[in-house]
Amino acid sequence: MSGKKLHIQMFSLHGLLRGENLELGRDADTGGQIQYVVELARYLGMDERIGRVDLFTRLVTDKTVSADYSNSVEVVNDCFRIVRIQCGGRKYMRKELLWDHLDEYIDKTIKFIKREDAVPDIVHGHYADAGYVALRLSEFLGVPFIFTGHSLGRSKFSKLLEEGMRESEILKKYRIDHRIEVEEEVLQNADLVIASTEQEVEKQYGPYSGGRLPPFAVIPPGVDLEKFYPYHHVLLPGHQQDEREILAHVSVLGELNRFFMNADKPLVLALCRPDKRKNITGLIMAFGEDLELQAMANLAVFAGIRKDIAEMEENERSVLTEMLLMLDKYDLYGKMAIPKKHEFEYEVPELYKIAAAKGGVFVNAALIEPFGLTLIEASASGLPIVATNDGGPRDIIKNCENGLLVDAMNTREIAGAIKKIISDTGLWKTFSGNGIINVREHYSWTAHVAAYLDRVESLCSAASSTDFSAGDGDTVTGRRFAGIDFFLITDIDNTLIGGDNSRLDELMNVLRENRGRLGFGVATGRTIDSALALLERHGVRAPDVIISSVGSEIYYGRELIYDRGWHAHISEKWEREKIVNLLSRFEFLEMQGVAAQRKLKISYFMEDLDERLPRIHDLLTKNRCAYNLIYSQGKHLDILPARASKGKAIRYISYKWEVPLENMLVAGDSGNDEEMLRGDLLGVVVGNYSPELEKLRGLRNIYFAREKCAGGILEGIGRYRFIEKTKGEMV
Repeated sequence: MSGKKLHIQMFSLHGLLRGENLELGRDADTGGQIQYVVELARYLGMDERIGRVDLFTRLVTDKTVSADYSNSVEVVNDCFRIVRIQCGGRKYMRKELLWDHLDEYIDKTIKFIKREDAVPDIVHGHYADAGYVALRLSEFLGVPFIFTGHSLGRSKFSKLLEEGMRESEILKKYRIDHRIEVEEEVLQNADLVIASTEQEVEKQYGPYSGGRLPPFAVIPPGVDLEKFYPYHHVLLPGHQQDEREILAHVSVLGELNRFFMNADKPLVLALCRPDKRKNITGLIMAFGEDLELQAMANLAVFAGIRKDIAEMEENERSVLTEMLLMLDKYDLYGKMAIPKKHEFEYEVPELYKIAAAKGGVFVNAALIEPFGLTLIEASASGLPIVATNDGGPRDIIKNCENGLLVDAMNTREIAGAIKKIISDTGLWKTFSGNGIINVREHYSWTAHVAAYLDRVESLCSAASSTDFSAGDGDTVTGRRFAGIDFFLITDIDNTLIGGDNSRLDELMNVLRENRGRLGFGVATGRTIDSALALLERHGVRAPDVIISSVGSEIYYGRELIYDRGWHAHISEKWEREKIVNLLSRFEFLEMQGVAAQRKLKISYFMEDLDERLPRIHDLLTKNRCAYNLIYSQGKHLDILPARASKGKAIRYISYKWEVPLENMLVAGDSGNDEEMLRGDLLGVVVGNYSPELEKLRGLRNIYFAREKCAGGILEGIGRYRFIEKTKGEMV
């Protein structure tokens, strides 16, 4: 990397994350993974190899959540920021509802990147939704792409089916089919996947892509050792406790003591989201069915944050309701605590220390556990663990020798393991000490960041050695667009190309010589394939942007990257089949060939206008169709989504890439160019224009050239002194 400091952009989209006091367990989207993401970014920001870490999430302005989530930029430390981008409105929504808004998120992130004038060295997506966003940005910006799945759709789908949920219900609620499709694409294109355990690679990722998976790096998460320190440190001479730690300690003790008849007993502690896969009910059953264990210890289950169970999502509501029913069934009053909330920043670390000081045990009885971050937090605090014999806990207990593995479906085995540790003082001390020492050896953030950055530097070095140039100075699309402040966009037929083309080469030379800040685009009624063939035939350099099919499609660069954001924007309320069926009654309409038809464009031939257009408008309007109708050259009729046209596409590009309309020069010759010529842009009508554009004469910012085609464009460039403007010269 030649000493250059790294700029990393990470993505975790759901919105409920912040630099301090994370609301872990608030809902299904605020599990341990958000702590991992924030801590990773924080510790990366402390490394000398890092110039900047930006963690992108969704901006949320909603009275039901903290106002912290509405701050567009939160500075966490000198090199780490949380950047919040709005999409899909401002209300908080669970991640399954965000899919339809991700292309909007990508567009706005691109705007942010251009505004900051800082293309990252690498992008890293967490979860499938953020993986989709990071993949698209990676393609566009030409930077390596890292993915961390945390949990994957295939395994979730299988588990929900096992739990008795109907397939149709799973697809409707979780959109698992779409999630799996995205995960497949992400895994086929990722440059590196980071996992926590070898079992995660084999079991979670193995079923994807027919086994043809990208490179993996198994890097266990770290733990904040300044926050989760051994319980007995408070007894050491000279140990200084933060006043907030003391207050948190008192608060947690008070909360627990109000539940227990005998608060001095060892504490069996569980801390997790109220999710069926966490198997909280299995732990309560193990405790409730073992009278000896009840005599030995108290049970405390911190199952997320809640105000009113009745208002929670179905999964959480079901789990919490069953917990209360089991408390009553086994008559665990005075022996079991189910607090309604816990504050993560200070109360959770104190909770581990309190349980350890009481000679207790931390239990994770999840049915599936990819890693188990709470296990290493508890262990770092000196609290022995009992954990499910699955995934991450196997590695943790193998590395740390700090507890026992159990079959999560066997309640007697769970109870037996807890009793064994609590009743054997020597074993408890061994597990406690091993956890404290070995977590520091195997699960420090320092080690995690070092391994992570070694991989990142390797990817970035490989990327920097790749020749991204694509002839005549072109570079990867996103990097090119980041430097464009001006645009020439022209129609193709009879505008850019037509007549004897005597001045086409001259125009291409002007564009090539001034390409530093000047972008070149075409806007055409042709399909993308037809447009490319014509441009190549006449030796026209590859445009930076192609607006094709009368503005219904946008493509970027030689890579022809399709603008999915534009597609999502214009496709709303588009009913192609309905419109085709309605117009089939008009014999005067002749459907153009298959090659002319697109998902977002219907094309006909229609001559002898008369009263035909009003009849078409009347029929479509009466049937509540959302559409845009464009008729040109006395024979071409194109029907598009209501939001689509060449002019609207140009304005979208202006918005997305923050190129002011007054910095865009647009040239055309016919009626389907009229809309894009109007407004605040600089318009040029070439000398061979169709009579239908005569009505534009005299309008501000529209120049009627005398020369034809490319010569007329050059004449317009001179008229507006456009090249001088791109160079910042006085005009």
